[in-house]
Formats: sequence, C-alpha cells, structure tokens
Amino acid sequence: MVKKYLSAEKFNILFSLLSLVLMWAVWIIAYYCIDNDYILPSFTETCKELFLCFCRGEFWIAAGWSLLRTFAAFAFSFVFAVACAALSAVCKPFSKIINPIISVMRTLPTLAVILLILIWSNAAVAPIIVTVLVLYPLIYARINVCIAGIDGNLIEMAKVYKISRKQQLFKIYLPLVSPNILSHIGADMSLGLKVVISAEVLSNTFKSMGGLMQNARAFLEMPLLAALTIASVLIGLALDFGFSQFKRFTYKWRGRNARK
Repeated sequence: MVKKYLSAEKFNILFSLLSLVLMWAVWIIAYYCIDNDYILPSFTETCKELFLCFCRGEFWIAAGWSLLRTFAAFAFSFVFAVACAALSAVCKPFSKIINPIISVMRTLPTLAVILLILIWSNAAVAPIIVTVLVLYPLIYARINVCIAGIDGNLIEMAKVYKISRKQQLFKIYLPLVSPNILSHIGADMSLGLKVVISAEVLSNTFKSMGGLMQNARAFLEMPLLAALTIASVLIGLALDFGFSQFKRFTYKWRGRNARK
C-alpha cells in the first residue's frame, strides 16, 4: 500500500515537472516569435524582477494586505454560508427564498459589480465585497450538497436511539460533512486571492498586489508585471496546498467517531 502511494506521488511530481518545463518552453518560443519586450518580457528579466520583488519591503506589505483581504472575505463567506446552509436544512421556506438569491449572485458580472461597489465604498473595501459575492454562493452550494448526501437512515437511527442533537452534530453531521468542505478551503482561498487581486487592479488599491500590477502596467514595466503575476500564482498555490491539508485531520476525526 505504501509502495503504491509513493509510486503515485513520484508520478505526480514527474508530471508536475513536465508541465513546468512545457510552460517554460511555450514562454521561450512565444518570446522569440513575438520579439517585443512590451508585449511579452523575457524569462530571464522576469526572474530577476521576481527576485528583486522578494527583496523589497513594499512587495511584502502589498502581499500582506492582499492576503488579509482574502482571509477576511473567505471568513465572512464561510461563516455566512454555514449559517444559511444550516437554516436551509431545517427550514425549507428559507431554502426556497435564498436559492434564487444565490442564483442571481452566481450570474453577477464581476467587473460591473466592482465598478458599482467603488461608487458605494472605497478601493480598500471593494475587493473584499466582490470576493464575498463570488465565494459565498460557491461555499453555500457545496455545504448544501454535503448535507443532502448524508444517509437518511443514519439520521433516522439516531432519532430511534434518542441521540441528542448535540451528539448528532458532533458525531454524525460534522464528521461526515467536514472532510469534503475543508478539503476545498485551499481552492477557495486561491480563488479568493485571484478575485481580490483582480478587484485591486481595477480599483487601483493602495498597498496591494493589484495596485503594484496597475502601476507596473501604467509605466510599461512588463518584466515587473510578469513577476508580480508569477508571485501571485505562487502565493495562490501555497494557500491551496497549505489549507488542503485540513482534510487529513477531518478524516482522522471521522475514523475515531466511526470506531466509537
């Protein structure tokens, strides 16, 4: 079993490296075909700018503020989605009321929403609001699917044996629902960061990754713009990988509850 897992991990690493080499080759070929540094900067210059970014305090301050906005937007979206999903599970009229609202939120054009929110708020708050509008429907729908997927016979058996609601919550609902929900936190955080940075670019938010990108574009500093883009991708991948590890703890929790 362990040998199969290790061999699978080796293949995953190998294919990941091949993907990186392929993207690098496409960049190099495209650079020499276009032959215009104002359209596509060279790989070498971009790497130099990326290294310089990591050495600048301005970059880390901007990255910190963008991450803070991402965490704030995700936290609000997650808490609000859990509360609404719980209400939808116990109150069907509430579910019928909120489902059309969720459908409307899914179809909202992000760019238009940013422009409207900028009128009502400021450049520092607008990225958070826009990210909530993107993440909240996604998380709410996922939690609803997880709750609906719980075996009804298990709930009926809990009622027959008169298991308290508190025990049902911690012994049945949370262990069954948590792995699927928490395993997507990394992807949601990565998506949230992408939306936040996009909103920051349009808002030209001060002290933000998007603001740095907007300044680089304005002054035609294409290697810096490409380096900031790569840095954003690396941060997003780190968030995705880091937060995806939560699912390991929830699977252990489910196993302990199952043995009990």
